[in-house]
Amino acid sequence: MEIKTVTLIGTGIMGAPMARNIAKAGFEVTVWNRTRDKAEKLADVATVADDPRDAVKNADAIITMVDNSPIVTEIYFGERGVAEASKEGALFIDMSSIQPSVARDHANELESRGRRHLDAPVSGGERGAIDGNLAIMAGGNADDFQTAEALLCAMGRPTHVGIHGAGQTAKLANQVIVAVTIGAVSEAMLLAQEGGCDPAALRQALMGGFATSRILELHGERMVERNFVPGGPLHLQLKDIENALEVAKVAGLTLPLTEKTRDAFHALARDMKMGRHDHSAYLLWLESINEGKRLGSGPTQEPEKTA
Repeated sequence: MEIKTVTLIGTGIMGAPMARNIAKAGFEVTVWNRTRDKAEKLADVATVADDPRDAVKNADAIITMVDNSPIVTEIYFGERGVAEASKEGALFIDMSSIQPSVARDHANELESRGRRHLDAPVSGGERGAIDGNLAIMAGGNADDFQTAEALLCAMGRPTHVGIHGAGQTAKLANQVIVAVTIGAVSEAMLLAQEGGCDPAALRQALMGGFATSRILELHGERMVERNFVPGGPLHLQLKDIENALEVAKVAGLTLPLTEKTRDAFHALARDMKMGRHDHSAYLLWLESINEGKRLGSGPTQEPEKTA
């Protein structure tokens, strides 16, 4: 079945630019968000639905881009669940980051109801969503991936990585690399500054060598500028690390670097109340355990406090 009509549920930091890119690629787009004001900002390119069930009734594909497993499950199968409201054969594409086991459960339940499923989480953050160059890791049936490929290409670079749940496992692997590398970049930059280097010049010097990474490029810049307005909220990074360690436990693996990094993010979210900061705020935890040390001299930019 060719995909022509798409419903996107969850129009936050990532979902809104994804919806714009889908519309730009020529798909007919409907959006729904629990907070309607966020969805209304897309009224120039999409139909804004009042109810999630109405939003999906004519959709060939339903994309979810929300915070966690319970929200996805509620959207699919809850009191206002969209699974039964969708048409038979509709393809559900969950681009949220959730546990692989839950993704497999969703796939089985949807298939029992005559619907199809891909788990297709993303990496690249807000910038990648805006630019349409997200890394997309898809798990599920190869035929369903082929059907969805043009739609996924509107948002980035999709790769079919395996069976149901494999997309989520690939995303957890990605998040392990991201988290540990954020820690490494923070430590290296603070070390270099204390050894007499200009942190901004250090970052430029390292780009192009073996230490080059998107983390050094983007989050290294955030650290130099002390800009911790998300971006990728720290509490979501912590959720993904916890999920990765749970998968590792089931597999009989010990991941010591991931565990140490998890502890730092946990301290930031719980003790320092920085769950809404960008995940590059690992630097702030590092500074807190090295009392009196501070990267750069500019003011620290933080997210606005909520009431």
